[in-house]
Amino acid sequence: MAKIGHLAIATQDPDKALEFYTTAFEFRVLKALDNERARGYFLTDGHINIALLKFKTDQLGKGMDYVGLHHFGVYTDDTDACADRVEAQGGVPYVDEMELQPVIEANYRRPDKFRGYEGIVFDIAERPWPATAAPAAPGGAQT
Repeated sequence: MAKIGHLAIATQDPDKALEFYTTAFEFRVLKALDNERARGYFLTDGHINIALLKFKTDQLGKGMDYVGLHHFGVYTDDTDACADRVEAQGGVPYVDEMELQPVIEANYRRPDKFRGYEGIVFDIAERPWPATAAPAAPGGAQT
């Protein structure tokens, strides 16, 4: 089965997006990119590749001002600390804005959804989502 390995986020300012995602989630920068399609950065959490890109052409037919994707999720062992970093970077709870009911499953902090830089929506969970593996511990053992 194919597994998600890359998410691309359209942004108007890759440098500000880079500051937000590396500070809020502690993602590691893999490399900068500047080619005929886009300018930006590739980041990783050690398991997935995340691109923060300002596109040079309208590749989706949504206009050059389009930013984002619907949402993405992060897994962390300290949801409160992560949420604190998100809010310190200007992120706000999305559940309040959308009047969403809290989720019942125990793997989400409350609130579980936030709006971050440029309004991008994401989940913060304290364990992996169903049918996904926990990140491997040093030495390759599953946590």
